[in-house]
Amino acid sequence: MIEGDFGSDGELFFEIELIPTEDLELPVTAMLDTGFTELLAINFQDLEALGWHFLRERPLKTAQGIKIFRIYLGKVRIDGREFEIPVYAGEEITEVLLGSQWLKIMRLVADMSAGVLSLERI
Repeated sequence: MIEGDFGSDGELFFEIELIPTEDLELPVTAMLDTGFTELLAINFQDLEALGWHFLRERPLKTAQGIKIFRIYLGKVRIDGREFEIPVYAGEEITEVLLGSQWLKIMRLVADMSAGVLSLERI
């Protein structure tokens, strides 16, 4: 289980680790965005330093319309488990985003009144 924090506007933030090709760990704060239907999105500039392998481009529907995203094969560590996943990169991305696909393998517990926020492996 990983514990998260609520942002000032009710955002859901969790600490995860990005793993560059050199197998180092880069801790980052990621925002859970249930409107993003993939696993992970990151700003294109931030992604370049990770050395991840480019796979392809794909159009995705966003709040601003259809945008082209570059997809990379990346590694992340969440709750002590390492995952090799497709990572979507775009210039419009301002936060590292965890998408709703994580909710297929993790349970979200969110109770703002009690200050409880966590993702638990199912």
